[in-house]
Amino acid sequence: MYVFLFVCVKYDIFHLQRSLNRNICMKQIYKVFYSKLLEEARKETFPMDVVKNIFSNISSINTFHSQFLLPDLEKRMGEWTSTPRIGDILQKLTPFLKMYAEYVKNFDHAMDLLKQWLDRSPPFKAIILEIQSQEVCGSLSLQHHMLEPVQRVPRYEMLLKDYLKKLPHDHVDRRDAEKSLEIIATAATHSNTAIRKTENLKKLLEIYEMLGEEEDIVNPSNELIKEGHILKLAARNTSAMDRYLFLFNNMLLYCVPKFSLVGQKFTVRTRIGIDGMKVTGTYNDDYPHTFQVSGKERTLELQASSEQDKESWIKAFQETIHIYLQKNETFKSAFKDPEEIPVSISELGKRAPRWIRDNEVTMCMRCKEAFNALTRRRHHCRACGYVVCGKCSDYKAPLEYDGNRINKVCKDCNSILTGHIDSEEREGKKKGILEIEAAQFSGNSIMCGFLQYCEKNKPWQKVWCVIPQKEALVLYLYGAPQDVKAQSTIPLLGYQVEDGPRATDPPASFRLSQSKSVHSFAAESEDLKQRWLKVIRMAVTGEVPESPEENHSTEITQEPSSDGV
Repeated sequence: MYVFLFVCVKYDIFHLQRSLNRNICMKQIYKVFYSKLLEEARKETFPMDVVKNIFSNISSINTFHSQFLLPDLEKRMGEWTSTPRIGDILQKLTPFLKMYAEYVKNFDHAMDLLKQWLDRSPPFKAIILEIQSQEVCGSLSLQHHMLEPVQRVPRYEMLLKDYLKKLPHDHVDRRDAEKSLEIIATAATHSNTAIRKTENLKKLLEIYEMLGEEEDIVNPSNELIKEGHILKLAARNTSAMDRYLFLFNNMLLYCVPKFSLVGQKFTVRTRIGIDGMKVTGTYNDDYPHTFQVSGKERTLELQASSEQDKESWIKAFQETIHIYLQKNETFKSAFKDPEEIPVSISELGKRAPRWIRDNEVTMCMRCKEAFNALTRRRHHCRACGYVVCGKCSDYKAPLEYDGNRINKVCKDCNSILTGHIDSEEREGKKKGILEIEAAQFSGNSIMCGFLQYCEKNKPWQKVWCVIPQKEALVLYLYGAPQDVKAQSTIPLLGYQVEDGPRATDPPASFRLSQSKSVHSFAAESEDLKQRWLKVIRMAVTGEVPESPEENHSTEITQEPSSDGV
């Protein structure tokens, strides 16, 4: 038994020695950095104080290990048969480990200073990159190497604890080893508070390298909250694209993966600040598990891999926003209504809008003219996100969220942003009876959803049907959920309702007839058909219908993310 413990103890001492040897290698690397930078500083390429403030007392730490601690341990390993103890060596030398406190205390300042000079001094950056490319550096950056001393003392503490666990209680080295552990533990407290910071910085450095060393993220104030793959729904046609998110305590990096085995793994497409960010779940029949992130710089509709993954992302965003607002009291008022995703007039041009998708409208959302593939094509206003025709988008204005660059905007947004008012707007044109937005009605409706529709002998077409609360006896027919003008209306009072099957009609169909006018409808299911009939049968008699049971959930599943949720 004692022989087994002896082997285990010696194994731990071997690890301690190897750890010190690894530390020596690190110090040799620092000598390479340090000596080269000092040489350049003497040429007045940059100030000498910059080099000394970055490396702090690293020379003293290197001298202590290379000339005292490591030689004594190596000598004792050679004498282990006659003198099986290390506690006396550690007890004598461990007080010097407190010199790590100075290095740890200076670490944040060193990282800031290093970053500043990498950014501002091309010669400084060139020297650092040249040294990092050397084989002795192991393809690691200077920041990576500078993390090592901060973690060194806690590692010594762990090794000594393991040594004591395997050391017999009556062993001659126990008393000295226990006293050494007390001293090392005291020294480790200077480092332990910085360990969490260094682990975070280490992760930031890894991300920095994955982003091609182009993004300015290596900063002690940045904290990674969550990362992972996600699908991005295209603003125009809802096609899904593979993307990667890095959520920090103060920003979101929206990235495109690069298929590379080494080097850069992602390209940053957009950086969105947490300040002013709003996050909410969305509902889409074709793409489940979706949610929307709206920031001043851009609005994204994203699809998670599962409902659980979606909730995890939303929770991470909401908690990050909440903590950010707590630390920035002046922004609390912006968090009161996180579900108001559409851009308000006060935010126009300051916040990236959510684009209305092409398939959610059939006509220009400004002039109400129907789109076609040749003469009236779809365009997006970069200020409000509306789908408009070429004529209505033939305006340009600077947008604050895009760095005040000139963007294509619609005529209404141009009037607000520039103060220029068209002659038509000066005349104050009144809206026609059909010029009421579908989305405006859908949010306050007794019943709404897609139905197939046929009038007389015309082909069947898919329409968005709404019976609004304010006009409960009228059925509005729109081409799409975001259309700003209805195709037609049907005053329901006095119509006859027929729901008997006809051979020529699709399943789950019904008809409304009055004199020679016949309107045929078909629902997606028999259950949905009966819900519509329950409302319509009351309306045709002049009674104000109420929403059928579970109608709210029907609206949500039928409507393809049209109300900004």
